[in-house]
Amino acid sequence: MFLGEIFGPDLLIVVIVVAVLVFGGSAIPKLARNLGSAKTEFEKGLKTPKTTDGALDKPTDATGTKAPDVP
Repeated sequence: MFLGEIFGPDLLIVVIVVAVLVFGGSAIPKLARNLGSAKTEFEKGLKTPKTTDGALDKPTDATGTKAPDVP
C-alpha cells in the first residue's frame, strides 16, 4: 500500500466531514481564522531583529529617550 493511496482526496473529504461533525459548521471558520493569525504572529516574531548589545535594556530619561552608548 502506497502513501499516495492512503493520503488521497478521499481521506481529505472524510477528514473535513468529521471535522464539521465534531466542531460544527460555525466553529470551522473561527478555527481557520485563529490558525491564520497564529501563523502571522509566528512569522512576525521570526522577522523581529534580535539585539545582542542590550539596546532594549538601556534606561530612559524623563522624556523617554534612550541613554547614549558609553564606551
